[in-house]
Amino acid sequence: MSGPVGETLGLLLAGGQARRFGGGDKGLRLLGGRPIMDRVVERARPQVDHLVINAAGDPARFAAYDLPVVADVIADFAGPLAGVLTGMEWAAANLPAVTHLVTFTCDAPFFPTDLVARLRDAVLDGAELACAMSAGRTHPVFGIWPVGLAGDLRRAMVEEDMRKIDLWTARYAIAHVDFAADPVDPFFNINRPDDLARAEALLRAG
Repeated sequence: MSGPVGETLGLLLAGGQARRFGGGDKGLRLLGGRPIMDRVVERARPQVDHLVINAAGDPARFAAYDLPVVADVIADFAGPLAGVLTGMEWAAANLPAVTHLVTFTCDAPFFPTDLVARLRDAVLDGAELACAMSAGRTHPVFGIWPVGLAGDLRRAMVEEDMRKIDLWTARYAIAHVDFAADPVDPFFNINRPDDLARAEALLRAG
């Protein structure tokens, strides 16, 4: 399934339940006086041809971003893999020029500004899928996915109850694109209140 890369659809994964934050939308928590989502959108938008938000519930809470909001096509909070499938199927139905989906999370405000370019290069070099890695850890939620795999992924999720990203991606030729983690890991994500405090410190430090 590797081959030419046409237009890309960026999908902001905002569907987590944020239990360690006491619930709610992590992306709407304030960082430096602005919602984390503001910073995520600013980084993602220039890197892709189209951008949508993947989230359940009332889409009006994201109205400030003027982006489509699409809920998971697999019910019951089936995890980020359901978001990937949602983005693939939404692209196939709405944006026929899109060949690849790129996923981002809404709790990692410092991800690289060349993320998509490097993931695209990995696919152009022959990988079927590519995801980011740093400091020896992979970050599969920052990945590029061929829209043409939507049928395979739906079958895996519905017929095999597949939920783990790594188990599904292991079926394909996946590249892991390494990003420098010094002085700051660009995939640092805000899971807990103390992570938010650390992010504030990183922001102040520039």
